[in-house]
Amino acid sequence: MKTLQDWLDFCERLHPVAIDMGLERVREVADPLALRFVCPVITVAGTNGKGSTCAMLEAILLQAGYRTGVYTSPHLVHFEERCRLSGQSASAEALAEAFAAVDAARGEVSLTYFEFSTLAILWLMSRANLDAVILEVGLGGRLDAVNIVDADCAVITSIDLDHMAILGSDRETIGREKAGIMRAGRPVVVSDPVPPQSVVQHAEAIGADLWRFGRDFNFSGDKQQWSWAGRGRRYSGMAYPALRGANQLLNAAGAIAAPYVVRDAIAQGKAVNVGVILPLSGANAQFGINSRNGIELVADEINAAGGIKALGGARINLVVADSTSTPTTAANVAQRLLTQNDVVAILGAFASSLTIAISEVTERRGVPLLTMSFSDQITGRGFENIFQVVAKASVIGKAQFDGTVAIGAAELAP
Repeated sequence: MKTLQDWLDFCERLHPVAIDMGLERVREVADPLALRFVCPVITVAGTNGKGSTCAMLEAILLQAGYRTGVYTSPHLVHFEERCRLSGQSASAEALAEAFAAVDAARGEVSLTYFEFSTLAILWLMSRANLDAVILEVGLGGRLDAVNIVDADCAVITSIDLDHMAILGSDRETIGREKAGIMRAGRPVVVSDPVPPQSVVQHAEAIGADLWRFGRDFNFSGDKQQWSWAGRGRRYSGMAYPALRGANQLLNAAGAIAAPYVVRDAIAQGKAVNVGVILPLSGANAQFGINSRNGIELVADEINAAGGIKALGGARINLVVADSTSTPTTAANVAQRLLTQNDVVAILGAFASSLTIAISEVTERRGVPLLTMSFSDQITGRGFENIFQVVAKASVIGKAQFDGTVAIGAAELAP
């Protein structure tokens, strides 16, 4: 099994160039990875202050008791620094598993080091039962690999002349690239006190809820403390950030505004992990993919309607895993979902042989298994935690036999 360092060495040799802007290849690999976030996502772009803003956002949300996932780049010493889960760097082993998942999904698609590692970290965070995700753009915004995720809130820090050969030769052009992380109708926090007009115009053009420093939020202070105010809310008597300077106050002001504008989404009930085990590769892959798409559609509808009402609006977080059409693999995957992902129930599989293997695991743990498999053996073993949501094979067979007899009798009737 490859170590994290093995994967990093592999990624450095995979693509012919280090920077290859565009989202087509990244999206092609992301689709089979089923990257989905049911929690709010805050994406941060800008020339300066991205890392500080992400660190402050993480500190605010952790202090409020939320489980956070943060992706920043580059790292200072160890690659693991790029991905933090609930304040702790991801383990090398977990990241190596994520890289392996991306490699299995990419086929012949070539990815840059940054694209490969971004997909791996997004895959890991999408399965970590988080309450909020913070993503730092690597370069630009519009064509950065991070931008395959639709942000619930965009944050744009100060914009200056940087990477001009790639992003453009002036602030207006560069600002237009940064503005590409915005989404229609969703909030964007701009902490640059004099943003390029292209940023403001793009926000207006797509109907984004623009929070602009100096108009929608601001700060003031003296030698001892500082205050933040924005759209009917004020926080006073705050200690200055450990990183001193006027720019850090701008970053801090933006970091306070971002969770404020998505506070309702973040505060909505904790996510409930539900495992989904289906054959996403192998002989039955198409059936598994179709089933997965249907399950995701239903989960999205429930979450959009306010979540699980009986649990205070808790969101459904689907943890999707591939059984590879093999019973042994299906059982191992079920064990992993129960021990590492804390799923409260499992949906699956497809073939009865896979379901039977999974049920041996779920029954021992007392976790419900809902299945569309129809073998009589599934519910004929006296298990208490398995629920067959379709008719049994014997019932279907009898109905087919009775129907055939009835048709034959009708044909022979005088």
